[in-house]
Amino acid sequence: MQVLAPAKINLSLKILSRRSDGFHEVETFIAPISLCDEIEIGTSDSKEIELHCDDPSVPTGNDNLIVRAAKSFFAATKLKPAVSIDLKKKIPHGAGLGGGSSDAASTLLALDGLFDTKLPREALAKIAETIGSDVPFFIFQSPALCKGRGELITSLKVKQKLSILLLKPAFGVSTAWAYSHWQHSREIPAVRYQAQEFAGQIFVNDLERPAFEKFAFLAQLKMWLLKQAEVGVALMSGSGSAVFAVLRENADANVIAMRARAELDPELWTSICETIG
Repeated sequence: MQVLAPAKINLSLKILSRRSDGFHEVETFIAPISLCDEIEIGTSDSKEIELHCDDPSVPTGNDNLIVRAAKSFFAATKLKPAVSIDLKKKIPHGAGLGGGSSDAASTLLALDGLFDTKLPREALAKIAETIGSDVPFFIFQSPALCKGRGELITSLKVKQKLSILLLKPAFGVSTAWAYSHWQHSREIPAVRYQAQEFAGQIFVNDLERPAFEKFAFLAQLKMWLLKQAEVGVALMSGSGSAVFAVLRENADANVIAMRARAELDPELWTSICETIG
């Protein structure tokens, strides 16, 4: 069985407070996008969970969220853990695009289909909640407003399909680091942190403050994008390091990507995609 695991962008991310359990209370509007990892799952005679990945930098042991998701699924269903999983990575890690979380959720959905267990989405979301804060969002395969630490999900529609250009430097940003430095971080002068409005949607990200304070290039990238005539909005996604541009109608994303590499960083990773759902 083959499934696609879509990346996501945070159209808005507001941090409300630090919780007693060490997590943060958030309110975030997340949209899945058409950039996807590919996962192939089949039954195996080995009586264990085998994970293979085409990216050698991705760990394939018990720390991988796919393996954790599979173990959680088999623990919940009492089935024998005998599967082989092949992962083709398209979503960069350390980017704030939710690749690992999406892989985990897509694995749960695929295993439910492969073993015909017919678990309700809510039951799968409960399993997902134990794996990571973003994992339940991907179970519902829809744009959603997520609250709590991310597990309280209300499906919503994006007012219109958005054309997106993703840009990411070679370095990543640790999600745990970004949240732990949010409270005492400061704004950099001449950098725009205020909410932006485009296509009937509000765009804002409270985690830009700590990320930009440590990684000045991310602030430079966002401000450069906002100066491009084809760009309606520029925002960091999640904890970074990916920054996305929402493009105006008839904008040529390839031209902007080439311009960014020429003027900012020749090693920039870029991807052209759109919101889905």
